[in-house]
Formats: sequence, structure tokens, C-alpha cells
Amino acid sequence: MGSALSRLAAGLIDMRLSVIVPVLNEAASIEATLRALLPLRNEGVEVIVVDGGSSDDTVRHAMPLTDRLVHGQRGRAHQMNAGAAASVGDILLFLHADTQLPEDSWTAIRNGLADSRYVWGRFDVRIAGRPAMLGLIALLINLRSRLSGIATGDQAIFVRRDAFHDVGGFPPQPLMEDIEISRKLKRRSLPLCLRMQATTSGRRWEKYGVWRTIFLMWSLRLRYWLGAPAEKLARSYR
Repeated sequence: MGSALSRLAAGLIDMRLSVIVPVLNEAASIEATLRALLPLRNEGVEVIVVDGGSSDDTVRHAMPLTDRLVHGQRGRAHQMNAGAAASVGDILLFLHADTQLPEDSWTAIRNGLADSRYVWGRFDVRIAGRPAMLGLIALLINLRSRLSGIATGDQAIFVRRDAFHDVGGFPPQPLMEDIEISRKLKRRSLPLCLRMQATTSGRRWEKYGVWRTIFLMWSLRLRYWLGAPAEKLARSYR
């Protein structure tokens, strides 16, 4: 068993990571997100930005800081699938435009996936912002994810390319695509839950209020669990 794990770990050293960033009118945050990925690019990590038809300066800000910019059909699921199709990595990581990875993230992914029990995973999340409640909210999100085996997009989901293809990629729906792909990947393995924190913006919590946003998020998840179509939930989310 030890020698088998050693061979698997050695194989992972030669694997390549592709980071896929779907964007839509993210001119205010995309440059900081991509600059934070420069150390990973220096390690040979591929960074792909997939624009869904931005009407601001997102593309202009992103172009100098990415390996490839792809124009795709609007919708996060469509964009992430387009980025995956354009990528060369053996492991795919899907990063929101307002989220930054922790230091040594690629090393942690590589070491974690050396355990053959895992084909996918995610990071813990930290929500940046003024409201003191955001720390508790992040704690509860991470605990819920660890107990349920369901990851959210803010947690920077990563997955082996073969497993991603086996489950058909992200379902072409306008919301809850992260929950749906988590459910499918769980049939392959439990998620690797890294305690390192990806930092995501708390802008929505600040704009609409913490309690209102909590109520919205939980009600959307409950309605989805009860069978409400993602298209209807997306209208409520917007």
C-alpha cells in the first residue's frame, strides 16, 4: 500500500493545475484576483479567464494577467465548462472572480489528492468584510460543508479532470451548479476538505445586509432541496 501511494504521489508531482475564473462585469476585482495568482503561474499553473459578455473593462484588466482568455456563453456553469474544455490541466480548480486562494494552495491540493480516496475537494472559506458576523457565517459554511460533503463555489472547488468529465461537468443551470456537481462527485469520493482558507468578498452581505442575505441563501437551498427549479430560484437570487 505504501509503495502504491508513493507512486501516486510521484505521478501527481508531474500533473498540471488549471485555474478557471468565470467573469461577468468584474472590472473592480479581477485584477487583484489575477495578480494573487501570479506566484502559481510562476510554478507552471495555467490560469484561464472565461468572460460571459462583460460590458465594463473586465477583459482589458484580465488580458495581461491570464494565460488565456475565453469568451463563453453567459452563466457561471457554462463559463466554467468552457474554461475546462480550453484547459490543459490534469486537475481543474474553479475560482470566483472575487475570491483569492491561500498561499501554497497548489502544494496542498497535490499532497491531498495523493491520497487515492479523493478525486476532488475544496478549501475552507473566509469572508472578508466589515460585519463581525461574517466570521461566524464562514465558520458555519465550512462546518456544513464538512458534514454534508457539499461544497460551494466560494470554497474554490478543485477536481481531477477525469472525474470532472465522468460526472458531465457542471450542469447547465443558472444557480446551484456547485451543489449539483458536489452531489455527483460525492458518488466518486468524499471531498478533500482543506482547512486552508480561500478569502472571498463579503460585498453581497454588506450590500443587502447580513440577516437578509442569510435568510435568502438558506431559503434558496431549502427550496432547491424541495425540488424548486434552478431557473426560478435564480430569479429570486437576482
